[in-house]
Amino acid sequence: MLRKILVLLECGVLLAALLVVGAAWQQHRALEQPLHLTEEMLLEVPSGATPSGLLNRLEAEGVIDNALWLRLYWRFNLRAPAMHSGEYRLLPEHSARDMLALWQRGEVVQYSLTLVEGWNFRQVRAALGRQERLEQRLADLTDAQLMERLGLAGQNPEGRFFPDTYRYVRGMSDEDLLKQANARLEAVLAEEWQQRAEGLPYREPYEALIMASMIEKETGVPEERGEIAGVFVRRLRIGMRLQTDPTVIYGMGERYNGRITRADLRTPTPYNTYTIDGMPPTPIAMVGREAIHAALNPRDGTTLYFVARGDGSHVFSNTLAEHNRAVREYQLKRRADYRSSPAPRAAAETE
Repeated sequence: MLRKILVLLECGVLLAALLVVGAAWQQHRALEQPLHLTEEMLLEVPSGATPSGLLNRLEAEGVIDNALWLRLYWRFNLRAPAMHSGEYRLLPEHSARDMLALWQRGEVVQYSLTLVEGWNFRQVRAALGRQERLEQRLADLTDAQLMERLGLAGQNPEGRFFPDTYRYVRGMSDEDLLKQANARLEAVLAEEWQQRAEGLPYREPYEALIMASMIEKETGVPEERGEIAGVFVRRLRIGMRLQTDPTVIYGMGERYNGRITRADLRTPTPYNTYTIDGMPPTPIAMVGREAIHAALNPRDGTTLYFVARGDGSHVFSNTLAEHNRAVREYQLKRRADYRSSPAPRAAAETE
């Protein structure tokens, strides 16, 4: 009797061993199988999706075989946290093991959007609208409704967002991205405000932001920003109008056709610094850190005037007589390739 029991135990152990070996072989085979793809596939994973559900879906679509063994492997071997939502890039050369590793690491596809220094808010909204992978929650809202949605009710959106390259994944929204850009702007502005020079004619950081936007639009030459800020600050101190063309252009809105006339300079708008005292009521563009720094740390000096040379740089003058001579030399004898500022940079909107 005892001999029979021992034989049965031995058979049971052998059978169990065969089952373990067979299961290991089946799992190895499932893991090393190549994905049945002929080209790249973007697997969209919505929030709350589970690996088991995705594996069943991929098996039904013919991308993998033996989903059961892959589900068991994920459950008992990887012990990964909840899956990151987004898109996963699957390639024909990937095995099922490679795919599970992507999921475990949360390597979702990232996209990027560059918001460029000097853009106005209309351009920002247009760029957001072109992002097909970005959920569009704000497209149908007015600017005022948009700012209220962002928790910035009553604020003008112009200049309230920081120009930078922002990364996002499938499932993020235009609202998420603008909140990031606003938080970044507020952080940079607060940091630069703490390091400002003494005796500036600004009552609050927002006024420095307005000044920075005029500096941003006047020049893209880094070494000139401090000098232009100095001219504007000295004019404010003595009650002299700023008379800067970008404010005229901004105030014209869609009427601007690429050039401004003497009549445009004389036409009052809330932004035309040829007709108003002080600064415009809001910024006229997005600004980078360098323009903010220049506005808060203007260069000392005596210059009160500047005129564009035509190559993107400017000639600075102390007196009106000097300025008029520079105008005659550089404005009245314009070359065909004349530019009042450097050529604008195009935004990079890439994956």
